[in-house]
Amino acid sequence: MSTPPRFGFTDEELKTLPTAFRSDLFAGQVALVSGGGSGLGKAIAALLGRLGATIVICGRDTEKLQAACSLFQSWGIAAEPRTMTIRDADQVAATMSEVFDQHGRLDVLVNNAGGQFPQAAIDFTVKGWNAVIDTNLNGSWYMMQAAARQWSARNQPGSVVNIVADIWRGMPQLAHTAAARAGVVYLSKTVAVEWAPLNIRVNCVAPGCCETTAFGRYPPEGAASFEQSNPVKRAGDAWDIAEAVAYLAASSGKFITGEVLTVDGGQQLWGDPWAVGRPRYFELDYAKSRLPGE
Repeated sequence: MSTPPRFGFTDEELKTLPTAFRSDLFAGQVALVSGGGSGLGKAIAALLGRLGATIVICGRDTEKLQAACSLFQSWGIAAEPRTMTIRDADQVAATMSEVFDQHGRLDVLVNNAGGQFPQAAIDFTVKGWNAVIDTNLNGSWYMMQAAARQWSARNQPGSVVNIVADIWRGMPQLAHTAAARAGVVYLSKTVAVEWAPLNIRVNCVAPGCCETTAFGRYPPEGAASFEQSNPVKRAGDAWDIAEAVAYLAASSGKFITGEVLTVDGGQQLWGDPWAVGRPRYFELDYAKSRLPGE
């Protein structure tokens, strides 16, 4: 019998999970993580903070942000919240200015915030489509550009890590986010070239099916497909993604830019994930597939 998905780590686990990196890797640095109050963003912020960074997390839910910062502070991590929406370019610019003015620097920007809902593409409304594109593509761009302008004006280096998705074989039932995340991937590759003279690196991490709080909001049939989503036949977790971010953002990634690090257990090669469950049309008909004599 398969093990039910856990959909995220406890706070105590985030504090004590082992990591491949030394504890002072980001000492003296400042990291801004969008959507850092829960899920992947919280795990990424927790790891960067444990590795010595001052953490700034931003998002729309003040209560979540404050709770996460209080947790990090109880571990001895310098952490502060910023309530804003990445869908508003003016709010993004103001937040970025505040971070640079207060700390004098920003070393790592992690664009994690985003949102989508599983649905057949034929049923998307204009409002639903635009909401996902505006958040996942436009919001990521506003954050990237605002940070790059600050780095350029101050003649400082910077590193951007965009959390995208495992888009390489398409994302049935999530076509809107597939389109947006694909846009972020090729936007990142483009500005990685344009911004190389500014000493700004831009990379992406593409998670496959991972057990996070976000996926806990999907129908049970979707979660049940996780173990069939890749050849290792299990879901990933938020710590897999957090450590991938740390690798790209740290000196270990100093010669990497314009790259997508796919963390998916081989999902891009083989697998059958469905966010709201596999349609009957795609169910394997075992009676017809059996060999003669079986």
